[in-house]
Amino acid sequence: MKLRNWISIGIAIVPLLSSAQKVKTTTVASSTALPRPKLVVGIVVDQMRWDYLYRYYDRYQTGGFKRMLNEGFTCENTNIDYIPTVTAAGHTCIYTGSVPAIHGIAGNDFIVQATGKSMYCAEDTTVRAVGSTSKAGQMSPRNMLVSTVTDELRLATNFRSKVIGIALKDRGGILPAGHTANAAYWYDDANSSWISSTYYMTDLPAWVKRVNDQKLAEKYLKQDWNTLYPINTYLQSEADNNRHEGKFRGADAPTMPVKTSEYYKGNPSLIRSTPYGNTMTLDMAKAALDNEQLGKNTVTDFLAVSLSSTDYVGHQFGPNSIEVEDTYLRLDRDLAEFFNYLDAKVGKGAYTVFLSADHGAAHNPAFLQDHNIPAGVWSAGNTQRDLNKMLEDKYNVKSLVISMDNYQVNFDNTAIKNKGLNEEALKYDCIKWLQTQPTIAYAVDMQKVQAANIPDALRTRIINGYNPEHSGVIQIILKPGWFSGGLTGTTHGTWNPYDAHIPLVFMGWGVKHGSLDRETHMTDISATIAALLHIQAPNGCIGQPITEVLKK
Repeated sequence: MKLRNWISIGIAIVPLLSSAQKVKTTTVASSTALPRPKLVVGIVVDQMRWDYLYRYYDRYQTGGFKRMLNEGFTCENTNIDYIPTVTAAGHTCIYTGSVPAIHGIAGNDFIVQATGKSMYCAEDTTVRAVGSTSKAGQMSPRNMLVSTVTDELRLATNFRSKVIGIALKDRGGILPAGHTANAAYWYDDANSSWISSTYYMTDLPAWVKRVNDQKLAEKYLKQDWNTLYPINTYLQSEADNNRHEGKFRGADAPTMPVKTSEYYKGNPSLIRSTPYGNTMTLDMAKAALDNEQLGKNTVTDFLAVSLSSTDYVGHQFGPNSIEVEDTYLRLDRDLAEFFNYLDAKVGKGAYTVFLSADHGAAHNPAFLQDHNIPAGVWSAGNTQRDLNKMLEDKYNVKSLVISMDNYQVNFDNTAIKNKGLNEEALKYDCIKWLQTQPTIAYAVDMQKVQAANIPDALRTRIINGYNPEHSGVIQIILKPGWFSGGLTGTTHGTWNPYDAHIPLVFMGWGVKHGSLDRETHMTDISATIAALLHIQAPNGCIGQPITEVLKK
């Protein structure tokens, strides 16, 4: 038989086979669906050092941090891939898998190099507050130049997935929720209420108004803040009254109990600096679960929660305070209750949760000095003043350095252009002068990092943190134990392990039980969630899925 006859026979037979196959395929497709969790919950604990998982482990309940560690998967060596290690960059990196060099969020505030103006990370003057009349509502994710894993989930489901972000801090609610979120909510001190912006909506949902009507901040602050357990059992902290901690306005000393019932009058932001701020945030998260029916969808929903009060308490009191220890013991209790709530509303094993931090925190330098460890406070303001004097003496131009935020030298580019100055010569002079300062380990030309004689780990972090449009031209690296801040409490922003080593724990649907000691990165978090959900990674992601976490 000739070939064309075989082809003719084949053409005649194929439609019959295709019809039969079509019936079979349709039957299979109707009875199976791509397995995914009903809900993903991302929890970012602001300023949570990695070692807090274990520093207070013996005092944690079984249902909070211990549940995550004992049921879930912990990545014990997760580090931030860039500097500066600050809130906005951290939340952005967790949810984008990207770094400031790409995503554009070069700090909480940064200098727009083209104009010399300071820009707040979530600032957006084209929108207005919803639920308030204050400027606190003029916020959106528009300054973030890349997509988030929450955006990618919305795209993958043709926008059927529901995504909501919640945090006391606007940047903690907005940046994780992404560009396409159904809503983001943050707390406005001006009216003690949860608000949003016209980027998302024109009016608050009725359920949010009902939450605001409860006046939860006032309710909690009227209870005062005492230690959860007898104060003499707080063995992981130094004595309550010491010179390393900052006191509340109106208080005689930085000691427990804190009379929040008195101090909150005329101080509407006080809730932020108490563990009640975290409790109130999780109350709002529960209300969103109920009223938005998260986890009841035909596709996966996503709730992004940032717990901001740990940062405020940490800044004021420092890692060795009874106040920080009590805040984490209370947060542990709140998380246990929240997980139980998720079990009841969504179903145990039906949701996936991950917990991480946007950055850590240093020990208070005076505390370290008291224990013979080298440390100190570096004055960015004094350094800027002295650096400008040196440049003025040589170039006869005042205030060539306009900012040293984020441990970076930012020049007045307009003045440099108008005066016809050589920027390379200016950078050389600045670096030469900065390297004579006793507290500075390195001063690096951002555009010549590859040639700098510095450790590879620092080189990578500087490259990843440098955004030409939003970063200064010189990166300053202080000696370990030194930071730019006050004499009490603590801060963050550097490459060192106390700032850059963060917790990362997964639990629930699709997650193995176990732990991992190899190095992982903050940029890997969104890639891992994307792999779990079988969706595309965010468009600026440079991380890799942590495959050990995922069930096959």
